Amino acid sequence: MSGCGLFLCSVAARFCRAPAAFTVIRRPLLTSPPSRAFAKELFLGKIRKKEAFPFPEVSRDELNEINQFLGPVEKFFTEEVDSRKIDQEGKIPDETLEKLKSLGLFGMQVPEEYGGLGLSNTMYARLAEVIGLDASIAVTLAAHQSIGLKVRCGLVGRVGGLATCVCPRSGSDAASIRTRATLSADKSHYVLNGSKVWVTNGGLANVFTVFAKTEVVDSDGSVKDKITAFIVERDFGGVTNGKAEDKMGIRGSNTCEVHFENTRVPVENVLGEVGGGFKVAVNILNSGRFSMGSMVAGMLKKLIEMTAEYACTRKQFNRNLSEFGLIQEKFALMAQKAYVIESMAYLTAAMLDAPGFPDCSIEAAMVKVFSSEGAWTCVSEALQILGGLGYMRDYPYERLLRDSRILLIFEGTNEILRMYIALTGLQHAGRILTARVKELKRGNVTTIMETVGQRLRDSLGRTVDLGLTGKLGVVHPSLADGAHKLEENVYYFGRSVETLLLRFGKTIVEEQLVLKRVANVLINLYGMTAVLSRASRSIRLGLRAHDHEVLLANIFCSEAYHQNLFILSQLDKHSPENLDDMVKKVSQQILEKRAYICTHPLDRTS
Repeated sequence: MSGCGLFLCSVAARFCRAPAAFTVIRRPLLTSPPSRAFAKELFLGKIRKKEAFPFPEVSRDELNEINQFLGPVEKFFTEEVDSRKIDQEGKIPDETLEKLKSLGLFGMQVPEEYGGLGLSNTMYARLAEVIGLDASIAVTLAAHQSIGLKVRCGLVGRVGGLATCVCPRSGSDAASIRTRATLSADKSHYVLNGSKVWVTNGGLANVFTVFAKTEVVDSDGSVKDKITAFIVERDFGGVTNGKAEDKMGIRGSNTCEVHFENTRVPVENVLGEVGGGFKVAVNILNSGRFSMGSMVAGMLKKLIEMTAEYACTRKQFNRNLSEFGLIQEKFALMAQKAYVIESMAYLTAAMLDAPGFPDCSIEAAMVKVFSSEGAWTCVSEALQILGGLGYMRDYPYERLLRDSRILLIFEGTNEILRMYIALTGLQHAGRILTARVKELKRGNVTTIMETVGQRLRDSLGRTVDLGLTGKLGVVHPSLADGAHKLEENVYYFGRSVETLLLRFGKTIVEEQLVLKRVANVLINLYGMTAVLSRASRSIRLGLRAHDHEVLLANIFCSEAYHQNLFILSQLDKHSPENLDDMVKKVSQQILEKRAYICTHPLDRTS
């Protein structure tokens, strides 16, 4: 686990299914084609319909295959996994780990020829719903799945468990990474020194993926420090670990500090390219981020089931709790969150599975942010429904609340991911809009008049039609209102992006409160897209409870639409809704004194 989103590492543990040999074939890391991704185009006020509509489907054969595999896994988690015991003892029992190994869960995304299950992202997401029923096991297994990336990039050998790690005191700042790898004089190996904190499975692992600073000769001949990924075996020597951390949640997962002292790593064990560690990290993180969505969705569906049983049998004032409006509101919220999270996760999984599809790092990051915050909200609401009972350790709610808190921190803190989401999209829009922005700054009359005309039409209430509805539309007519709201939001989001680039230029990287709003709008837009696409498919196929899906989709689209309108208004330069200056002033005054500075209400001047 880690507070660093962009520089997570992987560690292979002792649970192996393939032969013990572990070799590395040096190949360049595969990169995405230069086509445009769905989320990035939203920054231009465009919806790439073919990428999100219709909602993706798996073949009948794939569905049968995953359903056959799910049975034993669900049975095991339901009948044999004792989550309360795991939490209390702070350890996953060895027999449980062995059973997980026998089920193949330590190599879900590893190709079959290397001893794994070879699951697609979509099939992995479905399995992750079940794994998410126990947070400690979910974290332990999720940390293993980046081995699939290593194999696809040329790492051949045994299927091991993986763990994530991050450099001490570096947080999300790559420049502060202190682990360093120095090339030997004969250029046969690197000497690795440093340590990694918060390493999941660090006490069990015998093979690690470590990110470290290395000296790289740049194109201009200068020497610069860049991040490189290495495969490091404990048998190389100089690898030790500290005691397991005592954590608030996910207590059954093994988390400790790992130290490297003069560890000799063969040059053949560089993962990807020297200096290319960032690309490796982002690709590894995509898997962890999107799969968090399906894991959370699985947990929330079980949570709703447990809580509904209580609400329908618990009586207050001679009525079932389920009859009270404020309780009903909580169930509607939980169902809506679960539906949106599930829809976003599976849409993203399909994008990642599509051959030649572009970089989906923004989509994966959005799934992570929305699902982690949704989990925290829903578990809190469920606990509230049970009242005092939910606070007791005899019930699972307080454990679920503790387990859920880490989701907002690891795989990249949600604050950092919001910056990443916004800046990556703005960078894409900036490249496309550079010429137009330059002309506006130069005072080009034609461009200015064109812009004024657009804004005048906008102020008069422009009708936005991006092709989601109508004769050739991709959204079902019963969802037309939500589709129109999405189209309007997307159009005005694109206009706001252009305005922000014109106003701030490159300095926008320092405007974190602005970037947070940009990210929040985009997350809402992606969620709206996912539910409209999914609900339309459900109607078309006549799936059970499709009318319930329509309700959930319409509720979310309406709420997201109004949230977006408010946020977009805050992005205006002189918006009365924007309180950023006051917020900054308050925080500056507090941090100068490092204390709450208001006078006590009982104090007097005389």
